[in-house]
Amino acid sequence: MTKNTLAVIHAAEAPLRAKPSVYPPMLAARVKGREKRPLGDLFGLTNFGVNLTRLPPGAASSLRHAHSKQDEFVYVLQGNPTLHTNDGKQTLSPGMCAGFKAGTGNAHSLINETTEDVVYLEVGDRTDGDEVSYPDEDLCARFVGGAWVFTRKDGTPY
Repeated sequence: MTKNTLAVIHAAEAPLRAKPSVYPPMLAARVKGREKRPLGDLFGLTNFGVNLTRLPPGAASSLRHAHSKQDEFVYVLQGNPTLHTNDGKQTLSPGMCAGFKAGTGNAHSLINETTEDVVYLEVGDRTDGDEVSYPDEDLCARFVGGAWVFTRKDGTPY
């Protein structure tokens, strides 16, 4: 029997993710400035991830994307990010949240178009075999063995 230990931290003091982006280098610049603190990893969570994310002015959460198998959820804590989905753009405010069901094809991204920082929690599952489409980019991704593998839409590697 494994003994469970309760760990409590101040989320804003958690270490930043070691690698700022997993995108291919020429696309990683699009999320420059984004800071993710992988909170779920600190507690050994393996079924889903939780990140405390900060977007300085002008930064984006991600390239606009849609998952085939992984659900995503965001909850805005500070600032007013612009949510960009297939339906258009909408400004969010603290206390607002959004969810993205896997398999719907609703591509999404948060963009900080203001002069103030945006801070939000993002939660997503870690279903193996997930595929991600990027409607605005020549990019595809697949989650295999706990890591993202990126290719161009024709299947050639980056």
